[in-house]
Amino acid sequence: MAHVTGTALLAAFVVGCSADTGTGGSAADGKPGETSVAAAAPGKYRTLPEPCGAVATSTLKDLLPGAAELSEEQQQKVYKGTAAVTYNTDRRVGCNWKSEDPSSSHTLSIDFERVVSYDPAVSDDDRAREVYTKKETSAGLTSPSGSPDSADGGKDGSTDGSKGDGKSDSAKDSTKGTKSDPPADSDPASHALTTPASTSASEGGSTGATADEHTDGNTGDTTDDDTGSSAENLQPRVLDDLGDSAFLDDLLTRAGSTAQHRTVSVVFRTSNVIVTVEYTEQPAVSTVVPDSKELQEKAQAVARNLVDKFSE
Repeated sequence: MAHVTGTALLAAFVVGCSADTGTGGSAADGKPGETSVAAAAPGKYRTLPEPCGAVATSTLKDLLPGAAELSEEQQQKVYKGTAAVTYNTDRRVGCNWKSEDPSSSHTLSIDFERVVSYDPAVSDDDRAREVYTKKETSAGLTSPSGSPDSADGGKDGSTDGSKGDGKSDSAKDSTKGTKSDPPADSDPASHALTTPASTSASEGGSTGATADEHTDGNTGDTTDDDTGSSAENLQPRVLDDLGDSAFLDDLLTRAGSTAQHRTVSVVFRTSNVIVTVEYTEQPAVSTVVPDSKELQEKAQAVARNLVDKFSE
């Protein structure tokens, strides 16, 4: 009797161990059909450059002509710039420079924003693309294919519906850089151009400004053949060859009877960083309007140098 009882107990022990092992194995295997989601790739940039050292002194001398009349000590102070106040220098930094002379004042500011996605399913680059698109939309610009990153779409292999609108290349090109109609409450500011071509542009139906705004800043000479193309090329627009995506805005602000000032902004995205360059000129005389062409060329030059700096 004792021998049988011992054998039965041994058999029960072996069966119990086998059952426990099987249960542990199935728990480790997880639920049937469950798949893990890989985290999106981090952005290319983990830090930001020191902004006040990002623009060469030779460039600042060109953009801030009033500083040339100052003493050497004062010039150094101007070219040193003033760092923007931010709460997280790993995420956002900026710098401002300003000079004045009897005829006008000039201000340059740059802003670096490093975008980080807190959604593991969304990459830093994709989140930066969303932030950039909002800025472009706020400027009233229309990008081809409903997205400023037409070139990015090819690199990323994105299948997002906004990139595949079925338009032909010619149709997309026809919408690039178009400016939406300004809101009715935007009277104090105008996207008017102030080039020698402005009068002709207003006669041809150029949007964004009244005829007197176009003609106020007519200076210099130009030929009749290139007036239309000059005005068109200086409109606020999407830029094709600057970073991953970019646009330019040109805003003329009138403040009652005081001097009006013009601010040209160039915004571009490179991976998960968005850079904003703003260059402003305010003449001392209220009847003088800053020239769009000169300000746009100089602002774009600064932006291109910054693109190269991020590529280093």
